Amino acid sequence: MSLSRNHFYTYLSAACLVGYGWLLLIGRLKPEEIGTSYDVCLIHHFAHIPCPACGSTRSVLALMHGDIAGGIYWNPLGFIMFALLIALPFWIGYDLALKKETLFKFYHLFEDTLRRKWVAIPAIALILANWVWNIWKNV
Repeated sequence: MSLSRNHFYTYLSAACLVGYGWLLLIGRLKPEEIGTSYDVCLIHHFAHIPCPACGSTRSVLALMHGDIAGGIYWNPLGFIMFALLIALPFWIGYDLALKKETLFKFYHLFEDTLRRKWVAIPAIALILANWVWNIWKNV
C-alpha cells in the first residue's frame, strides 16, 4: 500500500515537528548526558544493547554545535538526520506553495533505488557495521 501525496506530506511534516520539538526539549543538555538522562530507545532500554540509530540525537546536537568529530563519533546517521531536518521544511514548503510533487517523486525514486540489490546490500552492510560500532562503543 502506497501513501497518498497528502498523507506523505502530512507525515513528513509531523516527523519534522516532532524532531524539532525533541531537539528543543533536550537541546540544553550536553550530548554525553542524553544517553543517561533521556533513554528513549526501546531496544536499548529492554535489551541493553544500542540499536543502529542510538546516538543519532547526540550526533545531531554535536553537529548543531559545530562538532563534526562528535557527530561522527555518536552516530554517522546523525548527518543524514541533520541534513533532513534542515532541508525538508524548505522542500515541503516549496512543493506546497507551488503545488508540486518534487519531494514525493524523489521519495519514490529513492525507494525504488533502494530495492535494487546492488544498492540494498551495501546499505544493509553499512547499517550493520554502524550497529556493531554502536555496540562496541556502548552508545
